[in-house]
Amino acid sequence: MFLRTPLTLAFCLLTLSSPAWATPAHTYAFGQPAPASQASRSVEIVMGDMSFDPKNLQIKAGETVRFVLVNKGQLLHEFNLGDAAMHASHQQEMLQMQQSGMLTPTGMKETSHDMAGMDHAAMGHGMKHDDPNSVLVEPGKTAELTWTFSKATSLEFACNIPGHYQAGMVGKLTVSQ
Repeated sequence: MFLRTPLTLAFCLLTLSSPAWATPAHTYAFGQPAPASQASRSVEIVMGDMSFDPKNLQIKAGETVRFVLVNKGQLLHEFNLGDAAMHASHQQEMLQMQQSGMLTPTGMKETSHDMAGMDHAAMGHGMKHDDPNSVLVEPGKTAELTWTFSKATSLEFACNIPGHYQAGMVGKLTVSQ
């Protein structure tokens, strides 16, 4: 009995710490978030209503970029890094948020806790708008996102609020060697 209990406990601990049981973390083949202090340069992106300026960016693999996002429009906008498939998937999540009434044209409805940490899992689609590759920017506000690009690839930066991507609020981001 003495030997069986520690072995059972060890088995349980190993099983529970197994990646198969762990909550999946967001991982991105094209890089990862970084602290602003590690940025080798800053890029200002102005968000108008249905536009980004600039619309094209060139980044080098290994570079850490601090994006300064200035919303000069009248609507809530999003800056999201990814490929077209990621944006299409995220657009569906954003549509569900809009249909639930949590996403408005100028912001997110606040509940009893801060909107940045809102648990959208309770809404049935398992989304929190806290993905490290995405930030919401309210009209007249400025936000930042800092990212280290790990490899050469072609990406998009986009606003996935319903209808915005389709109206042209998307830009090209080329990561070269």
